[in-house]
Amino acid sequence: MELGTGRRLGTGIMHDGLYYLDNNVPPVVAAVASLTPLDEFLLHHRRLGHMSFVTLGRLYPALYSKVNQGSLVCDACQYGKQTRSSYTSSDNRSDTPLQVIHSDVWGPSGVPSLNGYRSFVTFIDCCTRVTWVYVLKNKNDVFECFVDFHNMIRTQYNAFVKTFRTDNGTEYVNKEFDEHLSSFGIIHHTTCPGTSEQNGLAERKNRHLLEITRCIMISMNVPKFLWGEAVMTAAYLMNRMPSRVLGYKTPLECLTGETKYVVPPKVFGCVCFVKDYRPSVGKLDPKALKCVFVGYSGKQKGYKCWCPSERRMFVSMDVVFREQEPFYGEPTDLTDVFPDLFANENENLDADCETGGDKEDEDDATSRKMIIGVIPVETEQERRHEQQYDTSSEAFRWPKPNEEREIQVYTRRRRIEEERMQVLEPEPEAYGQHGEQEKEADQQDNTQVQTSDTGPSLDSGNISSQYDDLDVPIAYRKQPRASARKLPSKLDPYNVSNYVSYDIVGPSYKSFIAALDSAEPLPRDWQEAKLNPKWRAAMLEEMSALDKNNTWVITPLPCNKKVVGCKWVFTIKHTPEGKVDRYKARLVAKGYSQTYGVDYDETFAPVAKMNTIRALISVAANNNWKLFQLDVKNAFLHGDLKEEVYMEIPPGFSGPETMGKVCRLKKSLYGLKQSPRAWFGRFRKEVCTLGFRQSNADHTLFFKHHENKTVVLVVYVDDIVITGNDDVEIKNLKKMLAKSFEVKDLGFLHFFLGIEVAYGAQGIYISQRKYVLDLLAETRMLESKPAATPIEPNLRITANSGEPVDRGRYQRLVGRLIYLSHTRPDIAYAVSLVSKYMHDPRSGHLDAVNRILRYLKGCPGKGILLSNHGHLEVEGYTDADWAGCLDDRRSTSGYCIFLGGNLVSWRSKKQSVVARSTAEAELRSMASGLCELLWLRLLLTELRLFKGGPLRLHCDNQAAINIVNNPVQHDRTKHIEIDRHFIKEKLDEGVLQVGFVKTEDQLADVLTKGVSVVSFFKLCGKMGLLDIFTPS
Repeated sequence: MELGTGRRLGTGIMHDGLYYLDNNVPPVVAAVASLTPLDEFLLHHRRLGHMSFVTLGRLYPALYSKVNQGSLVCDACQYGKQTRSSYTSSDNRSDTPLQVIHSDVWGPSGVPSLNGYRSFVTFIDCCTRVTWVYVLKNKNDVFECFVDFHNMIRTQYNAFVKTFRTDNGTEYVNKEFDEHLSSFGIIHHTTCPGTSEQNGLAERKNRHLLEITRCIMISMNVPKFLWGEAVMTAAYLMNRMPSRVLGYKTPLECLTGETKYVVPPKVFGCVCFVKDYRPSVGKLDPKALKCVFVGYSGKQKGYKCWCPSERRMFVSMDVVFREQEPFYGEPTDLTDVFPDLFANENENLDADCETGGDKEDEDDATSRKMIIGVIPVETEQERRHEQQYDTSSEAFRWPKPNEEREIQVYTRRRRIEEERMQVLEPEPEAYGQHGEQEKEADQQDNTQVQTSDTGPSLDSGNISSQYDDLDVPIAYRKQPRASARKLPSKLDPYNVSNYVSYDIVGPSYKSFIAALDSAEPLPRDWQEAKLNPKWRAAMLEEMSALDKNNTWVITPLPCNKKVVGCKWVFTIKHTPEGKVDRYKARLVAKGYSQTYGVDYDETFAPVAKMNTIRALISVAANNNWKLFQLDVKNAFLHGDLKEEVYMEIPPGFSGPETMGKVCRLKKSLYGLKQSPRAWFGRFRKEVCTLGFRQSNADHTLFFKHHENKTVVLVVYVDDIVITGNDDVEIKNLKKMLAKSFEVKDLGFLHFFLGIEVAYGAQGIYISQRKYVLDLLAETRMLESKPAATPIEPNLRITANSGEPVDRGRYQRLVGRLIYLSHTRPDIAYAVSLVSKYMHDPRSGHLDAVNRILRYLKGCPGKGILLSNHGHLEVEGYTDADWAGCLDDRRSTSGYCIFLGGNLVSWRSKKQSVVARSTAEAELRSMASGLCELLWLRLLLTELRLFKGGPLRLHCDNQAAINIVNNPVQHDRTKHIEIDRHFIKEKLDEGVLQVGFVKTEDQLADVLTKGVSVVSFFKLCGKMGLLDIFTPS
C-alpha cells in the first residue's frame, strides 16, 4: 500500500517474517492498470513536452475533472521554466499568414549537439505562430537558412513575405541579406539598440523552445549532447499545441486547417525497444535493440531512437515504449548547455505561449540542419547525413567537470624555459645556426614519471652539443630531462586547449596556422556548390580551362561504346601565409567504370615515397638548402590521351543542345585510370630536356649537377618540391617549367600533402597538426580523456576480440591513421596492429583504434625535428617481437633509419613466415633494415652526397649478431640462409657494420610492441619526436 495515496501496489503472503509478492501479472500490464487519474494526466503532460496544466485540461477535460488541481506539481517545469515577471504584452498580430515573419538566433550552446551544432535560428509567422527552426554550426549560416525558408513557403503555401522583423545582429544586418530582401521587396524591421522587447515574439519563442527542451531533458535525465534532438521534439510539439492567443487553436490548424500528429506522442528520453532489421542479425540473435526515444522523424512516419551501444540513430514504427522508465539513470546538469537566454529580462513577451513546442527534424549534410514543423522535405544530402551517425564509442560520453584539484602533468622540456623554438618566417639559411653550448650536460631525471604525452621544448644551445661525437649511437646521446608543470585546476583537464598552444611560435607561422584552421567547409556536391557564388565561379573557371585546353569535343555516342561518368570535387588552395588563394573546383572522371583493354591499357605511374621526401628535407636541413614548392594547375590536362574514351556531360552544364550527346576526351582528365601515367610521361620528358636525370632510387626524383652544385626536384602528382644549392639553376628551372605548364610558385615549402612544415634556428619541423585536429573533430574525440601511450603495454588482441563492428567505418578510421603515421612513428606499431583486422573488425579492435585517437588528443601537434647536425651519416636500429601475434604466432619486425642524425624512415610489419627462435626473427628484421640502408646509400650516391664509410646497424640480440658474423650453427640457420648470406655479404664488402645495443636503448622497440610509459617517452624523445605546440 502506498501511504501517500492509499494505492495498492501488490498482493502477497507472509512467510517467516518476509512478504512474498505475487508476480503473475506482466509488468507492463500491471503498470498501466495501476495508473491513477493523476498519474495518467502527468503522463500526457510529459508526452506533450510538459504543456501547461490548464491547456492540457482543455485537451483531456474528462481526465482533468478527476484530478485535484492542487496536486498538479512538476519539478521539471519548475527547474526548466522559472522566470521573472514580464511586461504588459501588445497585440500586433498580422491578419494574413506568412506576411510578417519574426526571427531570432539563440546560441552558442556550451555543448555541441549530436551532429556538432551549437546554435539555432527561428522563423515565426506573426499570424499563425507557426515556428520553423534551423540548427546551425555557426551564425554565418543564417542567411542561407532564410533563403531556404523563403523558397519553401513560396512553394508550399504560395505566400509572399512582406515584413521581416529581427534584432540588429550582424547575421541579419549585412549587405548580402539587404540585397536579397530588397530584390523581393521585403521590408526589414530591426529593433532599436537596447530594446530587444521590440522583437518580443521571437525572443519569447526561443525561450519557449528552451523551456520545453529543459523540461523534457531534466525529467528523464537526458544527457547534454542530445539537446539538439530535444529542441527538435519541442518544436514539433509546439506547432501542435493549443494557444490562448489563437483562441486555443493550434498554430498548425491556423495555417493548414488541421492538426495531426504524424505518430502518437511518447515521452522523450524514455526506454524503447526497436525492431532490428539489419541483415547481420542472426536467427538466434536478439530481435530488438534497447534505445532511447529522441523524437519524431521529419522524413518518415516513425520514431527516432538513439542506440548508444551501436552509436546509431534508428527511425522505425516497430517500437515498444516504456514511458515510465528513463533510459539514463543519473540527473544531468544542463546549465552549460542552456545558459540564461536573456541578458535583460524586461522583454515584451507574447501572451500566446504557455509551455509547448513544435518540431520535426531534418539532418542536413551542410553546416546546418532544418527543422520544419509543417511539411518535412527530405533531400539526398540528408539521407547521406543520417547514415553518418556512426561515431566513436566515446564520442557522446561527455566528461563531467572534475572537482577542484591540482593536475600534475609532466612534460619533456629543457631546463632553461625561456630558450624555446621560435618558428619564424622561412629563413632556410639559418638552419645551421646554433647558440652557445651549455656548460653542464643535461642529466636524465628518472625520479619523475611522465603521465602525459608531450614533447620537449627546443633549446638551440643544446641540440648541437648532443651530437658532437658522431661515433656515439643516437640511442646513447643525452636527452632533455623531464620537468613537472601544473595546470590551473579550474580548467577542464580534457579540454583540447590544454594540449595545443601557439604561444611559442612566431607571428608569421601563427598567422599561417590560424588561416589554415579557419578554412570554411567544402561543399559535398555540385548542387550545394552552385548556391555559393564563389564555388559557381570556380566551376566556370574549370570549364573555361578545359575548353581552352581542347580537352573534349561534344559528339553523339557511337554504338557499342560505354560512357564514363564524372563528378565535381572541391578544395581550397592556400597561399604560403595560409590565406585563401582561390576556390578550386575540379571535374573528375569516374575511372572505376573503365574496362581494361577497351578504354585504357597501361596505368602505372610512380608517386614520390614519403621516405624520399623526409630524406630530402633532412639533406636540406644539414646543408642549409632552401625548400621551394610549386603547384601545376590542371596537371592531368597536359597528358595526351591515346585511347578512345567517352564521358558524360559535366553535371550542372547540360542543356537542350547537349541532349543525347557525350564528351569524347582528347586529353587526359583527373580520375581516368591512364591519366597519371600520361601526365608523368609528359612531365618527365620536359624535365629531362632541361638536363635533369631521373633517379633510380625513386623515379619521381630528378637531379642535376653543375659545377659542384646540385638541384633536386621531387614530384607528387601535381605538387613539386625543389631544393639545392644552385640558386641560379633553381630560378631557371621555375622559369622553364612555367613555359611548359601553368605553374604557380608557392614560395617556401609550408604545406605539402597535409604535412605542415615550420622553420627555426634548430632546423625544420614537420607535423600533421591540423590533420589530427580534424580527425579528432570528425570522430568526436576532442573532449575525450587523453591516453599516455597509443597502445597498452604488451597488449595482445586476436581476430575474434569482441563482436563485429561496422567495417566501412573501421576501414576509414584506420586509413586516416595510416596516412598520419607518415610523420608519427610513435603510432606506427599501433596502426600496424589494428590494420591487420580491416577485413573483419571487432569491438576489441575498435577499442584499440579509439585508444590511438585518445593518445593523439594529448599531443595533436607532435612531429619530427630535422636538425642540422653537420653530417649525412646513415645508421639504423632493428628489432623484432618474437611470436607476438596470437593468431598465427608470427613475429613483428621494426626498424628506424637515421640520415644525418634525423629520423627519415621507419616501419612496423608482421613477418611473412613463422620464426622458430628470437635470433631468426631478429635476423629477418635486420635484413629488412639493411635494405632500407642500402636504398638511402643509393640515393645519396646519386646526389653525390655520400661520403663513404660503412652503414651502421644496431641490434639488441647477440645470437643474431653472432650468426651474421660467424658461419656457424648450420642446422639452426639453414632455413634462413638467404637473409644470413645477404647480411654477411655486405659485412664482408665493408658496406655494413653491425653493433650491439642494450634493450633499454633499442629505439626500434616502440615499433614492435607496446612498451611502458617511461620507456615510450624516452625512446620517442631520442628518435627526435617532440611537440612545439605543447602549452606552457
